[in-house]
Amino acid sequence: MKLTVVGLGLIGGSLAKDLRSKGIAKYVIGADKNIDHCKKAQELGTIDEYLPLEEAVKDADLVIVSVPVNATLAVLPKVLDAISEKTVVMDVGSTKSEICKVVENHPKRRNYVANHPIAGTENSGPTAAIDGLFDKKTTIICEEERSDPKAVLLIRVIHEAIGMHVIHMGAEEHDRHIAYVSHLSHVISYVLGKTVLEIEKDETNIFELAGSGFASTARLAKSSPEMWTPIFLQNKKSLLKSVDEYLKNLQDFRDLIANNDADSLFKEIGKINDIRRVLEGLELKRAKGH
Repeated sequence: MKLTVVGLGLIGGSLAKDLRSKGIAKYVIGADKNIDHCKKAQELGTIDEYLPLEEAVKDADLVIVSVPVNATLAVLPKVLDAISEKTVVMDVGSTKSEICKVVENHPKRRNYVANHPIAGTENSGPTAAIDGLFDKKTTIICEEERSDPKAVLLIRVIHEAIGMHVIHMGAEEHDRHIAYVSHLSHVISYVLGKTVLEIEKDETNIFELAGSGFASTARLAKSSPEMWTPIFLQNKKSLLKSVDEYLKNLQDFRDLIANNDADSLFKEIGKINDIRRVLEGLELKRAKGH
C-alpha cells in the first residue's frame, strides 16, 4: 500500500510507523505545512519522502488526515478534490459532526471514512510518534453508511491489524460521548494546572510536594493548545453540558466538605469508587483484545 500522511505529528506519525511495521504500508509520503516537521519525519524514518499536499495524495491508496480539527475542515475537501477514484481517505479528528458536515455533499464523499482512534499522549510533533501507540485501544468509525463499504472494510482491517478494537456510531453520538470521556478530562486538567500555578507562586513547592496523583491528573495540561482549542470549540454544545454537570457535582462535593458532613462525604466517595469496577473492566476487555 502507498500511504500518505497529512500532518506529521503524534497520531499521523504513529500510524505511519505501525502500518509500516505490520507490512501494510510499503511506501509512506508525508505532507505538512511545517517543512521542519517534514524534514524531521523523514530523518526519523517515519516517512520516505515529503511532497506538497495535492501531489502527495493524488496517487495514494490511503490518505490519513491528521491535523487539528479546525484545519481538517479546510484540508479534507482539498484532499478529496485531489485524490484518484481508488483512494481511500480517513481523518483522525477528536470531533466528528462538523468535519462530516463539511464534506457531506462532496462528489467523493464515499471515498472518505470518518474515524477517531482513541489514543495519544500529551506530546506533539514528529518526535512524539511512537511504535505501538494504538495496541489494545479503540477506534470509532462514524457515518459508515455514507462511505463505500470497501473503504470502511479497509479502515477496519488496518486498525485491527495494529491491535485496535473498532466500533461504529453516528457523528453527533460520537461527539456527545467523547465530550464526557475525553474532552472534559482535558478541561479539568487545564484548570487544575492553572489553579496550582496561580496559588503556588513558588515553583519549588510544586516540585517538592506534588505527588503522583497531581502528576497523573495534570498530565493532560501539557497537551498542545493548537490541537485542543479547536476541539473544545467544535464540540462546544456537548462539552458545555458536561462542564456544567461537572461544576454542579464539584459544588455539591465542596458543600459536603464545608458542612463537615463526614457521613455524606464518606458515602459519596464510596459510590464514586464504583469507577474502579468500570476502569478495571475496561482494562480486562483491552487485555483480551476486544
